[in-house]
Amino acid sequence: MASPCRYGLWLLLAVVLPLSACHRQKKPPKPVAEGSVPAQTAEPPDSGLYAPEIADSAPEHAPDLSDLVEPTPRAEPRSRYGNHTPYKVLGKTYRVMDSAKGYVERGVASWYGKKFHGRPTSSFEPYDMYAFTAAHKTLPLPTYVRVTNLENQRSVVLRVNDRGPFVSDRLIDLSYAAAMRLGVIDRGTATVEVRALEPGDPDHPGIPEPGPESVVTAPTAPMPPRVWLQLGSFSDRRNAERLQRQLQHRFSAPVLIQDAKLNGRHLFRVRMGPWEHASEAVAMEQQVRDGGFADPRIITD
Repeated sequence: MASPCRYGLWLLLAVVLPLSACHRQKKPPKPVAEGSVPAQTAEPPDSGLYAPEIADSAPEHAPDLSDLVEPTPRAEPRSRYGNHTPYKVLGKTYRVMDSAKGYVERGVASWYGKKFHGRPTSSFEPYDMYAFTAAHKTLPLPTYVRVTNLENQRSVVLRVNDRGPFVSDRLIDLSYAAAMRLGVIDRGTATVEVRALEPGDPDHPGIPEPGPESVVTAPTAPMPPRVWLQLGSFSDRRNAERLQRQLQHRFSAPVLIQDAKLNGRHLFRVRMGPWEHASEAVAMEQQVRDGGFADPRIITD
């Protein structure tokens, strides 16, 4: 008969050995290189930011976006990121559509701004609140859409490259620039129609589909608008040159004088830039204001 101590030893081994085996079999996760992204993602990046209690806002100084050009619908492959389906955000599951062809829906549009500016979208493109883009919960990324504000009949073509808005009664989240164009900024929301576009649609000509005997070439990406900081507009060139010298003495950004005509008047505009990204102009705008120069305006061409 085995002694109680031996029984105790066998009992101890029976418990410890399986646990040790499980511990050895569990491999640590592979390290992820800084700046890399996963092959698939169940939730958009920084999905916690979608929580409604985290406030969003417009830029402190509204730029002039009247000359911002709408994107042209063109054939693009599905984004590698942001099309994983189903995905889950804030406890709710969403399924990405197989195709946007024929999609038309009416609902409530909201907009998003500084809270997300510069952060990666669901497609891992950086969000630029000064570009004509939008977020949708289920349209494939990217998709081109025409959004019409049914309350004032303004419309704009947008490129959907993000997921949201993750609020039950919202259909689409507009970029700050899109919300400005549609007149949604002050009220915050509006009733809109969202209509998917394809190259060659009558609603927007876009880039025509190649014929059966045509040589297929990759579509050319539209040139991004240039962003400027305008400091003044003068009828006397000497005043423009005086301001140009002051700015050149204080700041490193290029300062140009551009001729213009407005209502038959010859004007000389003092501008800094240009930049490819509005965020660079915004940073310089703050430096200029801190330097004591009043009313710089962000403009695009």
